[in-house]
Amino acid sequence: MKKIIHLSNTRGEANHGWLKSYHSFSFANYFNPERMNFGKLRVFNDDEVSAGKGFGKHPHQNMEIISIPLSGDLEHQDTMGNTTLIKEGDIQVMSAGTGVMHSEYNKNPEKDVKFLQIWVIPKEENVSPRYHQISTLELKKENELYQILSPFKEDSGVWIHQNAWFSRGDFTQETSITYKLKDKKNGVYIFVLEGSLSVESEKINARDAIGIWETQEFCLTAQAGAQVLFMEVPME
Repeated sequence: MKKIIHLSNTRGEANHGWLKSYHSFSFANYFNPERMNFGKLRVFNDDEVSAGKGFGKHPHQNMEIISIPLSGDLEHQDTMGNTTLIKEGDIQVMSAGTGVMHSEYNKNPEKDVKFLQIWVIPKEENVSPRYHQISTLELKKENELYQILSPFKEDSGVWIHQNAWFSRGDFTQETSITYKLKDKKNGVYIFVLEGSLSVESEKINARDAIGIWETQEFCLTAQAGAQVLFMEVPME
Protein backbone atom coordinates (compact mmCIF):
# COMPACT_ATOMS: atom_id res chain seq x y z
CA MET A 1 0.00 0.00 0.00
CA LYS A 2 1.15 3.51 -0.85
CA LYS A 3 -0.15 6.64 0.87
CA ILE A 4 0.14 10.39 0.48
CA ILE A 5 -1.30 13.03 2.82
CA HIS A 6 -2.29 16.54 1.79
CA LEU A 7 -2.97 18.68 4.84
CA SER A 8 -5.39 21.57 4.40
CA ASN A 9 -2.74 24.24 5.01
CA THR A 10 -0.52 22.87 2.22
CA ARG A 11 -3.06 23.55 -0.54
CA GLY A 12 -2.66 26.32 -3.06
CA GLU A 13 -4.72 29.39 -2.22
CA ALA A 14 -6.25 32.08 -4.41
CA ASN A 15 -8.26 35.10 -3.30
CA HIS A 16 -9.85 37.08 -6.14
CA GLY A 17 -12.16 39.02 -3.84
CA TRP A 18 -15.38 37.50 -5.22
CA LEU A 19 -13.79 34.02 -5.31
CA LYS A 20 -11.78 32.26 -2.62
CA SER A 21 -10.34 28.96 -3.73
CA TYR A 22 -8.11 26.25 -2.31
CA HIS A 23 -6.38 24.00 -4.83
CA SER A 24 -5.36 20.46 -3.89
CA PHE A 25 -3.51 20.20 -7.22
CA SER A 26 -1.78 22.68 -9.51
CA PHE A 27 -4.36 25.00 -11.03
CA ALA A 28 -4.36 28.49 -12.59
CA ASN A 29 -1.66 30.54 -10.83
CA TYR A 30 -0.85 27.78 -8.34
CA PHE A 31 1.86 25.45 -9.64
CA ASN A 32 3.52 22.69 -7.65
CA PRO A 33 5.30 20.00 -9.70
CA GLU A 34 4.73 17.51 -6.87
CA ARG A 35 1.00 18.25 -6.77
CA MET A 36 -0.15 17.87 -10.38
CA ASN A 37 -2.78 15.16 -9.92
CA PHE A 38 -3.76 11.95 -8.19
CA GLY A 39 -3.98 9.48 -11.05
CA LYS A 40 -6.81 10.63 -13.32
CA LEU A 41 -8.02 13.12 -10.68
CA ARG A 42 -6.60 16.32 -12.15
CA VAL A 43 -8.36 19.17 -10.29
CA PHE A 44 -9.88 19.38 -6.84
CA ASN A 45 -10.87 22.93 -5.89
CA ASP A 46 -12.62 23.97 -2.68
CA ASP A 47 -14.38 27.18 -3.77
CA GLU A 48 -16.38 29.97 -2.16
CA VAL A 49 -18.20 32.43 -4.45
CA SER A 50 -19.47 35.74 -3.06
CA ALA A 51 -23.12 36.75 -3.21
CA GLY A 52 -24.14 37.92 -6.67
CA LYS A 53 -20.85 36.89 -8.30
CA GLY A 54 -19.68 34.02 -10.47
CA PHE A 55 -17.74 32.58 -13.38
CA GLY A 56 -18.54 34.12 -16.77
CA LYS A 57 -18.91 31.96 -19.86
CA HIS A 58 -15.71 30.03 -20.56
CA PRO A 59 -14.72 26.94 -22.60
CA HIS A 60 -13.83 23.38 -21.65
CA GLN A 61 -12.78 20.39 -23.72
CA ASN A 62 -12.06 16.70 -23.08
CA MET A 63 -12.59 16.74 -19.33
CA GLU A 64 -15.17 15.29 -16.94
CA ILE A 65 -16.19 18.24 -14.73
CA ILE A 66 -18.03 17.52 -11.48
CA SER A 67 -19.57 20.16 -9.19
CA ILE A 68 -20.79 19.42 -5.67
CA PRO A 69 -22.40 22.37 -3.83
CA LEU A 70 -21.81 22.31 -0.07
CA SER A 71 -23.97 25.32 0.83
CA GLY A 72 -25.93 27.84 -1.20
CA ASP A 73 -26.66 27.36 -4.89
CA LEU A 74 -25.26 28.18 -8.34
CA GLU A 75 -27.02 28.90 -11.61
CA HIS A 76 -25.44 26.93 -14.47
CA GLN A 77 -25.82 27.86 -18.15
CA ASP A 78 -24.11 26.18 -21.12
CA THR A 79 -24.03 26.06 -24.89
CA MET A 80 -25.92 22.74 -24.82
CA GLY A 81 -29.00 24.73 -23.87
CA ASN A 82 -29.06 23.94 -20.16
CA THR A 83 -30.05 26.52 -17.54
CA THR A 84 -30.22 24.86 -14.15
CA LEU A 85 -29.79 25.54 -10.45
CA ILE A 86 -27.40 23.32 -8.53
CA LYS A 87 -27.77 23.39 -4.76
CA GLU A 88 -26.63 21.67 -1.58
CA GLY A 89 -27.34 17.95 -1.89
CA ASP A 90 -26.88 17.92 -5.67
CA ILE A 91 -24.11 16.56 -7.85
CA GLN A 92 -23.59 17.83 -11.39
CA VAL A 93 -21.39 16.38 -14.13
CA MET A 94 -20.52 17.89 -17.48
CA SER A 95 -18.61 15.84 -20.05
CA ALA A 96 -16.89 18.56 -22.06
CA GLY A 97 -15.81 16.23 -24.87
CA THR A 98 -15.49 18.01 -28.22
CA GLY A 99 -16.08 21.34 -26.51
CA VAL A 100 -18.62 23.29 -24.50
CA MET A 101 -18.91 26.72 -22.91
CA HIS A 102 -20.62 27.36 -19.60
CA SER A 103 -21.05 29.87 -16.81
CA GLU A 104 -21.77 29.51 -13.09
CA TYR A 105 -23.25 32.33 -11.02
CA ASN A 106 -24.32 32.79 -7.44
CA LYS A 107 -27.60 34.62 -8.02
CA ASN A 108 -28.31 35.00 -4.30
CA PRO A 109 -27.58 38.66 -3.40
CA GLU A 110 -27.08 37.91 0.29
CA LYS A 111 -25.45 34.48 0.67
CA ASP A 112 -22.11 33.07 -0.45
CA VAL A 113 -22.00 29.64 -2.05
CA LYS A 114 -19.44 26.94 -1.28
CA PHE A 115 -18.83 24.10 -3.69
CA LEU A 116 -16.28 21.54 -4.84
CA GLN A 117 -15.05 21.73 -8.42
CA ILE A 118 -13.51 18.45 -9.58
CA TRP A 119 -11.95 17.50 -12.91
CA VAL A 120 -11.34 13.90 -13.96
CA ILE A 121 -9.37 13.07 -17.12
CA PRO A 122 -11.65 10.95 -19.35
CA LYS A 123 -10.76 7.54 -20.79
CA GLU A 124 -11.82 8.68 -24.26
CA GLU A 125 -11.59 12.04 -25.96
CA ASN A 126 -13.88 13.96 -28.30
CA VAL A 127 -17.14 12.45 -27.03
CA SER A 128 -20.36 14.39 -27.52
CA PRO A 129 -20.77 16.97 -24.73
CA ARG A 130 -23.36 15.97 -22.13
CA TYR A 131 -24.87 17.25 -18.88
CA HIS A 132 -26.29 15.34 -15.92
CA GLN A 133 -27.51 16.54 -12.53
CA ILE A 134 -29.26 14.75 -9.67
CA SER A 135 -30.07 15.19 -6.00
CA THR A 136 -28.14 12.77 -3.81
CA LEU A 137 -30.54 13.15 -0.90
CA GLU A 138 -32.45 9.98 -1.79
CA LEU A 139 -29.14 8.09 -1.96
CA LYS A 140 -27.94 9.25 1.44
CA LYS A 141 -27.33 6.63 4.14
CA GLU A 142 -26.10 7.57 7.58
CA ASN A 143 -22.99 5.91 8.98
CA GLU A 144 -22.00 4.18 5.74
CA LEU A 145 -20.66 5.15 2.35
CA TYR A 146 -23.16 5.76 -0.42
CA GLN A 147 -22.23 5.96 -4.10
CA ILE A 148 -22.86 9.19 -6.02
CA LEU A 149 -20.85 8.60 -9.24
CA SER A 150 -19.70 5.65 -11.34
CA PRO A 151 -18.79 4.70 -14.93
CA PHE A 152 -22.22 3.19 -15.58
CA LYS A 153 -25.39 4.93 -16.76
CA GLU A 154 -27.65 2.46 -14.96
CA ASP A 155 -25.75 2.64 -11.66
CA SER A 156 -26.44 4.75 -8.58
CA GLY A 157 -25.61 8.44 -8.96
CA VAL A 158 -24.29 10.27 -12.03
CA TRP A 159 -21.88 8.68 -14.51
CA ILE A 160 -18.72 9.80 -16.30
CA HIS A 161 -16.44 8.61 -19.10
CA GLN A 162 -13.89 7.07 -16.73
CA ASN A 163 -13.42 4.00 -14.57
CA ALA A 164 -14.13 6.01 -11.41
CA TRP A 165 -16.44 5.78 -8.40
CA PHE A 166 -17.27 8.58 -5.94
CA SER A 167 -18.92 7.98 -2.56
CA ARG A 168 -20.05 10.22 0.29
CA GLY A 169 -20.14 9.41 3.98
CA ASP A 170 -22.06 11.24 6.71
CA PHE A 171 -21.41 9.86 10.18
CA THR A 172 -23.44 10.58 13.31
CA GLN A 173 -21.48 8.07 15.39
CA GLU A 174 -18.01 6.55 15.39
CA THR A 175 -17.98 4.02 12.55
CA SER A 176 -15.36 1.60 11.22
CA ILE A 177 -15.43 0.63 7.55
CA THR A 178 -13.40 -1.57 5.23
CA TYR A 179 -13.26 -0.02 1.76
CA LYS A 180 -12.73 -2.48 -1.10
CA LEU A 181 -11.53 -0.96 -4.36
CA LYS A 182 -13.63 -1.59 -7.45
CA ASP A 183 -10.51 -1.96 -9.62
CA LYS A 184 -7.04 -3.05 -8.50
CA LYS A 185 -5.47 -0.46 -10.84
CA ASN A 186 -7.27 2.37 -9.05
CA GLY A 187 -6.43 4.48 -6.06
CA VAL A 188 -8.69 6.40 -3.66
CA TYR A 189 -8.40 10.06 -2.76
CA ILE A 190 -10.30 10.81 0.47
CA PHE A 191 -11.22 14.40 1.32
CA VAL A 192 -12.58 15.26 4.76
CA LEU A 193 -15.34 17.86 4.55
CA GLU A 194 -16.03 18.03 8.29
CA GLY A 195 -14.77 16.28 11.41
CA SER A 196 -12.00 13.71 11.37
CA LEU A 197 -11.19 10.11 10.54
CA SER A 198 -8.34 7.65 10.81
CA VAL A 199 -7.19 5.76 7.73
CA GLU A 200 -4.69 2.94 8.24
CA SER A 201 -3.41 4.65 11.45
CA GLU A 202 -3.22 8.11 9.78
CA LYS A 203 -5.53 10.70 11.34
CA ILE A 204 -6.82 13.48 9.10
CA ASN A 205 -9.10 16.40 9.90
CA ALA A 206 -11.43 18.81 8.12
CA ARG A 207 -10.16 19.82 4.65
CA ASP A 208 -7.25 17.35 4.86
CA ALA A 209 -6.95 14.58 2.28
CA ILE A 210 -5.22 11.23 1.95
CA GLY A 211 -4.52 9.22 -1.20
CA ILE A 212 -4.16 5.44 -1.07
CA TRP A 213 -3.17 3.07 -3.88
CA GLU A 214 -1.54 -0.29 -4.64
CA THR A 215 -3.93 -2.12 -2.34
CA GLN A 216 -7.18 -4.03 -2.70
CA GLU A 217 -8.75 -2.72 0.48
CA PHE A 218 -8.09 -0.59 3.54
CA CYS A 219 -9.71 0.18 6.89
CA LEU A 220 -10.83 3.49 8.30
CA THR A 221 -12.65 4.82 11.35
CA ALA A 222 -14.79 7.93 11.03
CA GLN A 223 -15.52 9.95 14.13
CA ALA A 224 -19.00 11.21 15.00
CA GLY A 225 -19.70 14.31 12.92
CA ALA A 226 -17.36 13.34 10.08
CA GLN A 227 -18.37 14.08 6.49
CA VAL A 228 -16.15 12.63 3.77
CA LEU A 229 -15.86 12.31 0.00
CA PHE A 230 -14.18 9.23 -1.51
CA MET A 231 -12.90 9.44 -5.10
CA GLU A 232 -11.69 6.18 -6.59
CA VAL A 233 -9.90 6.81 -9.89
CA PRO A 234 -7.42 5.02 -12.21
CA MET A 235 -3.82 5.72 -11.32
CA GLU A 236 -2.51 5.38 -14.91
